[in-house]
Amino acid sequence: MQTFIKSSYIYCDIKALFDFHIDTNNLTFITPPDTKVELLTKDFKAEISKVVKIKSTKYFIPMIWEVKIEKLDKPNLLVDFALKSPFAYWEHKHIFIEHGNMCELKDVITFEMPFGFFGKLFEGFVKKDLQKMFDFRHKVTKEILEKKEEKN
Repeated sequence: MQTFIKSSYIYCDIKALFDFHIDTNNLTFITPPDTKVELLTKDFKAEISKVVKIKSTKYFIPMIWEVKIEKLDKPNLLVDFALKSPFAYWEHKHIFIEHGNMCELKDVITFEMPFGFFGKLFEGFVKKDLQKMFDFRHKVTKEILEKKEEKN
């Protein structure tokens, strides 16, 4: 198993940060331009045990994800687990921690590559790709939520 962690600080209300993440429509805004995301489950409402289907396309390769909401602890935690994905194992913890007038957004991903030893050869590439993707996600999330905070 491998673990990837990305953490950022955002000037926003913790409820706004949590609500932003449980709204799957926001995936299209925070996904890097080199990846296309399509929500196959329409009008998804994040609740424990609910499953959302997502199609992502990168490098012209379409992948179907089926992601189950494992845990919701408003406004501090959202845990999702991939029932179907390109990975042998994928768990994503979205952790939200309030620090005065700002919040920490922390993504903790535990994953295992498919195809045993052969899959392990690609772990470095995948970690680099995760870093790039979550750098983008955190940057855009920060821009959107801090802009909303300025208006209030």
